[in-house]
Amino acid sequence: MDFNYNDKTNDLIQRLSAFMDEHVYPNESTFHEQVKAMGDDWAPTAIIEGLKPKAREAGLWNLFLPDSSLGAGLTNLEYAPLCEIMGRIHWAPEVFNCSAPDTGNMETLERYGSEEQKREWLDPLLAGDIRSCFAMTEPDVASSDARNIGSTILRDGDDYVINGHKWWASGSSDPRCKLFIFMGKTDPDGDNVYRQQSMILIPADAPGVTIKRSLPVFGYSDAPHGHGEILFENVRVPAENILLGEGRGFEIAQGRLGPGRIHHCMRLIGQAEVALEKMCRRAQERHPFGKPLAEQGVTRERIAESRILIDQARLLVLAAADKMDKVGNREARKEIGMIKVAAPLMACQVIDWAIQMHGAAGVCDDYGLAYAYANARTLRLADGPDEVHRDQIARLEMKRHQ
Repeated sequence: MDFNYNDKTNDLIQRLSAFMDEHVYPNESTFHEQVKAMGDDWAPTAIIEGLKPKAREAGLWNLFLPDSSLGAGLTNLEYAPLCEIMGRIHWAPEVFNCSAPDTGNMETLERYGSEEQKREWLDPLLAGDIRSCFAMTEPDVASSDARNIGSTILRDGDDYVINGHKWWASGSSDPRCKLFIFMGKTDPDGDNVYRQQSMILIPADAPGVTIKRSLPVFGYSDAPHGHGEILFENVRVPAENILLGEGRGFEIAQGRLGPGRIHHCMRLIGQAEVALEKMCRRAQERHPFGKPLAEQGVTRERIAESRILIDQARLLVLAAADKMDKVGNREARKEIGMIKVAAPLMACQVIDWAIQMHGAAGVCDDYGLAYAYANARTLRLADGPDEVHRDQIARLEMKRHQ
């Protein structure tokens, strides 16, 4: 693959970076002040809502969505450096309508939704008028293997009746969330365990949907992304709300989770770059024992190792993006699994070194490192734990040598 970005990508990198410099970085403290003043982590902030029209006017809206005329028309490889830039500030992706789980849900609707489903849900999501939730994980089973899912989607005349207990349902705590994409079993006793599952669209205000609580992440609310624990009790929706048809849930999940995983990894690289920048500044400003930290051998070693780890992870992500573009998500599943293991591990290590460099200041909120670490550590579990990805990588590798 060619590791040089094309002219279109370089132009977007420059424009996006300029927008971040002018509008996002100077407003980091403004965002936190507004959240604190409202007393509600989930309420939309004036700063983000005010920046969205500016991003749209600047042509920096819906940059994701490969192979579609509805987005910016970028490939995964072209989107990768842009996602990294946005990932440097945890709330920045929403400014450009590029935040999870909406990106994955929009891609799901674009790929697998009917024209009517797209008009009802995809259009307002693309416009940034509403937000959405992805409900797959369950508290009572090992959900890293989706065959274990116990929720049901059972046909009853012209409707489906949904029952289930979900948690870590991304995006559910946002008051603008109007749609759940729900995975459950339409054929719980079917012989083919990969055809038992389906996905269905559930309006957030449907009777029987109860959000029990928002789940904290290492004590953080994790707003504006966030996750909830939700009960679905005899929720009834029209049969036309099924996505692609019964038994297609695994197929949809494969198409949805691949891009979602690579987006997480891209954003983590941005967070690691920020941590390394803070580490370098701290090393030169702090003078314990009569000389700057930068003159300590262990400091220089950690800075060097951080640079190596970040660049390794970035190259691996670009290679995965390139393969996704050329042969599709399924054929690139080994590469996607590799980055899903490598990027969070890299980010955890780099951010941990940055925290150590800042001493006690690193574990409070003053430098943003504690929250960045919590996010990176969580992503060793989200979209499948490291162990599951390693197992799949090993199986695919051994298959080559049978």
